Amino acid sequence: MIDQPAPAHAPVPYVRDMTLADCEAVATVRVRGWQSAYAGLMPQAHLDAMDIAEDAAVRRRHLTSQNGVANIVAERPGTGVVGWAALGPYREEGRRLARGELYAIYVLPEQTGTGVGRALMTEALARAAAAGHPDLALWVLKENAPARRFYERAGFHADGAEEPFDVDGIAVPEVRYVRTLTPPPAG
Repeated sequence: MIDQPAPAHAPVPYVRDMTLADCEAVATVRVRGWQSAYAGLMPQAHLDAMDIAEDAAVRRRHLTSQNGVANIVAERPGTGVVGWAALGPYREEGRRLARGELYAIYVLPEQTGTGVGRALMTEALARAAAAGHPDLALWVLKENAPARRFYERAGFHADGAEEPFDVDGIAVPEVRYVRTLTPPPAG
């Protein structure tokens, strides 16, 4: 089956905080998002082995134990959760820095290009600025051209940092993107 984009007249996505009731839907978004976005970029056996039920259990654990991490979802009326993002303090060698980090942003493959990612990114940027982060960083697979274009349109730029991401013993190169944040207006 080939995923088709949602119709252009699809309702505008609503972005809100993720709840425990969203874990299964978020796991679906994450697993299907990985399987679509990373096909050909990381080992197919890893993508094929991804399990929504297992991922939902991980999402529940993360949601109940992560301090300082914002998990947000995008939903459309009548469709439910169609996207998810997570952000918080930048992590470097076990330390949290002043910089913010967008840990994840995924949409259902059939929702690509419909404004869901843009709505999530807008909210993530606003939350990172409100949290006082001077900038927001993220890591993206070096060969993921569509994601890199999305981040560049959102005002991010590659800052030259690269690291391998280990997937089943195979190093998949990632690059870091950064965007300076504008502090929210004073009171």
